Amino acid sequence: MSERQPDGHQFDGSRIGEEDAKLVTLARGARGRIGAPEGAAIRDELGRTYAGATVTTEHLALAALELAVASAIAAGARGVEAAVVVGIVGTVGTDQSPADGLAALRDLGGPGVPVLRCAHDGTLQSVQRT
Repeated sequence: MSERQPDGHQFDGSRIGEEDAKLVTLARGARGRIGAPEGAAIRDELGRTYAGATVTTEHLALAALELAVASAIAAGARGVEAAVVVGIVGTVGTDQSPADGLAALRDLGGPGVPVLRCAHDGTLQSVQRT
């Protein structure tokens, strides 16, 4: 059964709308370019998109969603309509508090932003909100 959300996003448990499917493609591309465990993409209040992949070096650790949010902020975004995370979520951070980027997303988009969690192949696994 399809569920229409107040913000216009429609989820039926397995299918993703056309605009959100574009985010899945961007997130998969970001992840695939560097072979990262996860990729993410967000759409801002103006419809612009930003993507990122998990980055882990000796002195830097960013979840894919954190990088996408940072890119949006650097470009002047003031809000977020939707986000997609593809791959293994929570792969950056400490054992006590794995980073998934939701806090950063909430900072920019506020509460209620839909976050589509997808498998590596883009299949929708779950939907949560900030």
